[in-house]
Amino acid sequence: MSAREVAVLLSWLSCCGLAIWRYSSNSPNYRIFSTRSTIKLEYEGTLFTEWSVPEICFVLNKSSPRTELRCSSPGVHAIKPIVTGPDEEERNLFVDSSHTCFLWYYRVRHFFNNLTQVISVWVYDPENADPDELLGSAEEPSINSIVLSTQMATLGQKPIIHTILKRKAYVSNEKMKKGTWHIMVPMTRDDALKEIRGNQVTFQDCFIADFLIVLTFPLLTIPEIPGSLPISSPRGSQLMVSWDACVVASVVLVTDMETFQTNDSFHTWTRIRVPPGSLSDAERRSVADVIISRDGVFFLTNGVLYQKSFRGFLKLGRILNLPNGGITGISSRKWCWVKYLSKAKERRSNFAVWTENEVYLEYILLKFARLVTTTELKNILNLSVTATLTIHSVEYTGHPLEVAVFLSYCTICTVTRKIFLVIYNEDTKQWVSQDFTLDAPIDSVFVPYFVFSALPGLILWNKHSIYYCYHNFTFTGILQTPAGHGNLSMLSNDSIIHEVFIDYYGNILIKMENNVIFYSKINTRDVVKLHLWTNNTTRTFVLLSTSGYTYFLYALDNGTIQIQDYPLSLETRSVAFTTKDKCPYMAFHNNVARVFYFLDKGETLTLWTQIIYPENTGLYVVVESYGPKILEESHDISFEAAFGHCTKTLTITFYQNVDYEGLYDYFEMQHNNTGLVMVQLRPSEYSKTCPIAQKVFQIAVGCDDKKFIAVKGFSKKECHHHDFSYVIEKSYLRHQPAKNLKVRYIWKKYGCPLRLDFTEKFQPVIQLFDDNGYVKDVGANFIVWEIHGRDDYSFNNTMAQSGCLHEAQTWKSMIELNKHLPLEEVWGPENYIHCFSYAMGKPGDLNQPYEIINSSNGNHIFWPLGHSGMYVFRVKILDPNYR
Repeated sequence: MSAREVAVLLSWLSCCGLAIWRYSSNSPNYRIFSTRSTIKLEYEGTLFTEWSVPEICFVLNKSSPRTELRCSSPGVHAIKPIVTGPDEEERNLFVDSSHTCFLWYYRVRHFFNNLTQVISVWVYDPENADPDELLGSAEEPSINSIVLSTQMATLGQKPIIHTILKRKAYVSNEKMKKGTWHIMVPMTRDDALKEIRGNQVTFQDCFIADFLIVLTFPLLTIPEIPGSLPISSPRGSQLMVSWDACVVASVVLVTDMETFQTNDSFHTWTRIRVPPGSLSDAERRSVADVIISRDGVFFLTNGVLYQKSFRGFLKLGRILNLPNGGITGISSRKWCWVKYLSKAKERRSNFAVWTENEVYLEYILLKFARLVTTTELKNILNLSVTATLTIHSVEYTGHPLEVAVFLSYCTICTVTRKIFLVIYNEDTKQWVSQDFTLDAPIDSVFVPYFVFSALPGLILWNKHSIYYCYHNFTFTGILQTPAGHGNLSMLSNDSIIHEVFIDYYGNILIKMENNVIFYSKINTRDVVKLHLWTNNTTRTFVLLSTSGYTYFLYALDNGTIQIQDYPLSLETRSVAFTTKDKCPYMAFHNNVARVFYFLDKGETLTLWTQIIYPENTGLYVVVESYGPKILEESHDISFEAAFGHCTKTLTITFYQNVDYEGLYDYFEMQHNNTGLVMVQLRPSEYSKTCPIAQKVFQIAVGCDDKKFIAVKGFSKKECHHHDFSYVIEKSYLRHQPAKNLKVRYIWKKYGCPLRLDFTEKFQPVIQLFDDNGYVKDVGANFIVWEIHGRDDYSFNNTMAQSGCLHEAQTWKSMIELNKHLPLEEVWGPENYIHCFSYAMGKPGDLNQPYEIINSSNGNHIFWPLGHSGMYVFRVKILDPNYR
């Protein structure tokens, strides 16, 4: 925000409600809050006298309600305003002694001609930066930043863009220009999470902080068309927000005046309006829910779903397989899983729509499908046909392929009802009833929110209380304050719950309508009240920024939007210092570097996790998994105690213990032993003050569609690009046709042919690749065949020379056994039988050519007839235990 915008915001926040005070720093998101930082203090009210600060801290003007503070010593510093009325609350600010003083600044230019983005990067000092740099609106570095960046470059500094998911790194190929590095990266959707890192270079004993960013294809906001009319929630409603789970900067906000959209966390925004005549005035002011997705913005108004997109404003109904009315709710994903393994061919859904008796799922390109009805659910759950069963709500879980349906069930529906929960897996198409039952008044409404965890876990709230269900619904209860209060309204002047915010680190913020905030952490049972941050009448919402930090969104009565960073970590530590709440361990480490791992046949995944804790407390690391039981685990624990502390290290190896060789149901077994397993590592005990509560990741067991094999030595660049035809003599063909065969060589499909002398022996080297390039040479058995049916080639090794104890499989024998199949399907890993056991097969003639090749058996293809020809071979891995 500009200085004027800050003044407007502060004026608005102080105009009404209780007196409050807050603080800020020049560092965005409070990333640097140290002895080097200028801390700005702000008191909003009329009773201020002066600031109370420790002697080791210097305040610029002690008697000014807005002033600056510096603390020369690190530690916890008690600060509060002295007022003429009742005492204001005291904050315990944690001032660090970090040597991290500088930050990365970046700007992005998009080039659609080659689908790349150029990131301009420089270094800035938040204590000596221009206002535009602090606000994130600078297009070029300031003079101070140019000098600083140039000095850092002279010392060997150079930024590197690291991608979190695919583990790629991009550096600048050009020299620094005007204090700025320029790094080119490809546009991508599935590798959007990136981090700017530098070398370990210091200037004046100061390092540069790493910077997490989300960079995807450019996102556009829907343009505002002149003459369009506002669409809003009913007058007096609280704010309503929806965001893209994988691009949290893409948000839509509905107020009781307007609807706003942003693609940069409300640094800029536009209004969403609808054409005149498309809705009545009452309908335009009756938005009950909203969702943003790649297909546009969806509004639920008076039981009808509408879509606003670049193409216009559309009422959705029967023409798109949705009801024309009676829709009671919509819900989208809260957690981002860019990669996941799905055995089903269908794409997973984007959001859910439901009525009292039906659930629908929306897929990309505005395709809706009915998922289930309550009549079908009665049969699935074996419920009485005479009982009343309705859809209470639908919510996506923390699993990338699961949808939870909450059901309201009663037989005599006058006073109470039961809330049941069933989960549907979009991959397996199975419904599973969960160990969850909630007795509730007949007219009560509960809002569910699944947390980010491997095992299903959620919180559920009504107007006054928060219910928790963690660890696959085995750890349940009502969140309570240290004094034993579970009714949060009693501690917030009878206000009711407006929003529950949960992030990937397990932090839970409960914001009341009057902006009182409570704090908890997943897998804990208590909640604490945080310091007041804003007055009790401003309409606010708490959101997550692309850097993983929280910020407050303010909707002002003048029809504008403002944002303000919120120091969640500092605020929770301040309260914890007062309540003496301590984390039971000192450190929780692991080497889980990814959120998604692929485990192929024969491979293992070994990870370690370590916890350091005080002696005699007996902590340990819990390993939990959720999904199909297709993985084995082995655990190895090491323990060390010294100087009153214990270090416990757990090494976990995940593997499969399945032998696919000789199975008659090979494909079925392979299908049954593939799938997605969610894994979670967490300490056995933790509290709200612990920085990291758990580590969640996926292990996909199956075929990675990003992997492929290729034969070494072939390319598409080392020859003239053209198609041509040639003729194969009929006598050289396996099926002995009556005429010669004319075939066409398609360069785009086959690439450049490899030229060999017919006297040469040829052993193909098979190489494995993924989307990052070459992985390794393949050592498994494989077979080759000429795709047009040629058989005028042979193999130099005989079965006897290869060590066979009985006659090995050959193309001739496999064709004879599978006459009903095309050539490419007669032989493969599903029917492979090796020849190295007396118990399998018949002795036969072992002087026949051995037609199986691998990298070590010395078997080669050769041409005994000594004539020239064109051969197009195809390769298939034969080893059933290799994928």
